[in-house]
Amino acid sequence: MYIVKIGGGGGINVEGIVKDLSVLDEPALVVHGANSLRDELAERLGTPKTMLTSVSGYASVFSDEKALDVIMMSYAGLKNKRIVELCQSNGINAVGLTGIDGGMVRGQRNRGIRVKEGDKTLMKRDFSGKPKSVNGDLIRLLMDNGYTPVLTIPILDENGIAINSENDDIINVLQDELKAKCIFQFIEAAGFLDNKDDPDSRVVQMSRSELEQREAQVEGRMKRKMLALKHLFKAGAGKVIIADGRIENPIESALAGNGTVIQ
Repeated sequence: MYIVKIGGGGGINVEGIVKDLSVLDEPALVVHGANSLRDELAERLGTPKTMLTSVSGYASVFSDEKALDVIMMSYAGLKNKRIVELCQSNGINAVGLTGIDGGMVRGQRNRGIRVKEGDKTLMKRDFSGKPKSVNGDLIRLLMDNGYTPVLTIPILDENGIAINSENDDIINVLQDELKAKCIFQFIEAAGFLDNKDDPDSRVVQMSRSELEQREAQVEGRMKRKMLALKHLFKAGAGKVIIADGRIENPIESALAGNGTVIQ
């Protein structure tokens, strides 16, 4: 099986990715984001997102109760159902799920995020956390019966409360349970860029041993992605392809080598 992660940027060709699922030789589990839609909806509702950067340099979205409501509307609602609709219109019998449905993804709420404000170090607590386990029986039940799961946040914390989480971390626990042969990650770039300001600086191949060096090289959201990739290989990943999700045939292009292959 494959895991196909669709980034949440506004430029991602979701329809192209869905149509390209047919070129895969095994079933796929789809995990998607919706950050562009979330940001747009949050602005329209008068509750724009707040970003936090931890003292260790990792950026994340501050998820208070209002922010979590917007996540449910954008990720679990509009984006998830539009992707399921695209799948159905292309002959793929998809089922849209969040981590809270059937206890699909369970985790632990963060005790707090240590941030710097001026000369002070503060602990910010919100509705976010780390995934710890997935309901593999439910995923296999769906896939063994011909359904394509389309999964997104929120997930459940240890008390059964909905929380925000990083899709990269969710993919780590999915991989630990499902052992996918390859994980595709479709983003708004040609692949991993050696220089974030140069769109032509794609790194074609990267070894898993390089990830720590690359993590030190980048900042913000990409720094978190490099950390998640390190954990993904610890979870048993054999191959990850980071590829351009904006083009006409994203999966076909990724399989042809037009991305960054990490193995």
